[in-house]
Amino acid sequence: MGKLQRYFLTGLLTLLPIWLVWVVFKFVFAALSGLSQPLIGPLVSGIVASDPAMFGWLSASWVQTAIALFVTVAFIVGVGALARRVVGQTLLRWFEAVIARIPLAKTVYGSARQLLDLLQTKPDGVQRVVLIDFPHSEMKSVGFVTRVLRDETTGAELAAVYVPTTPNPTSGYLEIVPMDKLIPTDWTVDQAMTFIISGGAVSPERIPFSRGAPA
Repeated sequence: MGKLQRYFLTGLLTLLPIWLVWVVFKFVFAALSGLSQPLIGPLVSGIVASDPAMFGWLSASWVQTAIALFVTVAFIVGVGALARRVVGQTLLRWFEAVIARIPLAKTVYGSARQLLDLLQTKPDGVQRVVLIDFPHSEMKSVGFVTRVLRDETTGAELAAVYVPTTPNPTSGYLEIVPMDKLIPTDWTVDQAMTFIISGGAVSPERIPFSRGAPA
């Protein structure tokens, strides 16, 4: 029984990461293919109806899902390539001008756009990726400095720090932290995001946990 328990635990720990990868990929694939499914479904049905003997295999659900996924990924890549050209940048500015006229959409799009742009740059004199005391002083969380503010009473510098959640970094907390309470790191945004998404499994060997430690 002892060996069976050890084998079961070893097998469980071996399969769990594989299962998590499958869950994540399944969610991503389903989300991406679902974007194009309303367009691909009727189109494929029309092709199958024109010649069932030759195109009947297209009616299989997995085939339509694969086609929808390919179309969505190709569309995203196309948008990325277009956005790097003058024509794409002109269209993007036109789209943003339209969004700016819609109150709720303007707030959501503008906030998301500013956050993504901020994470690609480093504020003057401040490291982007930091550790802060959260949820209390004996624990630390990884955060991203998004803005430097000042206390209107004392004039002390404050940092707006976004603290993402694990494993979904698109949700999180916004903390206002005194600058002297930040623990700077030498991590890049990509390294910090990898650390957060992996639940800490992918990380450097050392981190500046104690305040005053060299970055």
